[in-house]
Amino acid sequence: MNIIEILTPSYDAAWLPWAVQYFFLVAIACTTAITAAVVALRPVGAPERQILPAAVTILAVTAVAAPVALLADLHQPARFWHFYAYFTPWSWMSIGAVLLPIFVSLSLLFCALWWLGKNSLLRICGLALIVSALTILLYTGAEVMIVRSRPLWHTYFLPINFALTGWLAALGAMLFVARWLPGGVAALPAAYMRKLGLLALALLTLSAMAWVITGWLGLDPSFPTALELFITYPTWRTSLISSVVLALLLFLLLRVPASRLCAPWHSLLCAVLMMAAAWVFRWVVLMSVQGVPKYGAGLYLHSMPLGSNGLLGMLGVFGLCAALLAIVTWFIDRYPSWTALRPHNA
Repeated sequence: MNIIEILTPSYDAAWLPWAVQYFFLVAIACTTAITAAVVALRPVGAPERQILPAAVTILAVTAVAAPVALLADLHQPARFWHFYAYFTPWSWMSIGAVLLPIFVSLSLLFCALWWLGKNSLLRICGLALIVSALTILLYTGAEVMIVRSRPLWHTYFLPINFALTGWLAALGAMLFVARWLPGGVAALPAAYMRKLGLLALALLTLSAMAWVITGWLGLDPSFPTALELFITYPTWRTSLISSVVLALLLFLLLRVPASRLCAPWHSLLCAVLMMAAAWVFRWVVLMSVQGVPKYGAGLYLHSMPLGSNGLLGMLGVFGLCAALLAIVTWFIDRYPSWTALRPHNA
């Protein structure tokens, strides 16, 4: 009898933890931009426009922080210029290098126009921003979905779920930052926030149901792969059960009367859970899926680096967001927007 020992080599992960931060922040930025641009089309006195201070704050912070996380994930940030010097139109990353600066510029312009009270220009910029945000959502989803060797990535539901969980996190972020803006959380249109939150959860539920149905019909190979993981490995079963429980908990928290939704502690709990759900989803998709062998059985072992490529880098991105949030909220509090000073400005 012969005994053959098979060794598995150690290799670098395709996506580092920095990527989780980037996909998290850029999804928040894009969905916040779309929400803010749609609201900006409403008349100046419309109650929905009360969401704009919080939305603009989140947009300004994430539109700046997301590209920083992306540069860090490139391992060598200085190579970013290679995307322009050696443009490859068949690469989603190369396409994204063109689309992302446009989105960041339009986002900051939108924020500036809101602060200046230029509502006519704000609406025009908002329309362009919606188109730009949709292109970013497409590119960020497609650059992961394009990997055919990973069935859990190669599904059309991945970009959809990236966008919907990003929108859920964006709404949570607005609930979170509003407490540091003039008027506090109470200034938010509670009924409108409640409606948007429930809509985001409903769309996520429909997406999950469509994924299951197409999987059972044999139209989406990612479902049987995921089902096998859920049946075989306790950690994946725990992640599935936890996601269902979290969705139900968020549904119950958002079903409260609108006046209670924007209560300080209730809004804080909702905000943290909504953002955590979106972040954990990206961690599972980008990091945990890399622990699933493309060929063979079992799960690969992987550990979180403690340095700049891992935990320290992730904390650094959150620290950057906190610093930017402090600057933006201080600026808005010290220098209110012209729209707030002149509510009848058209």
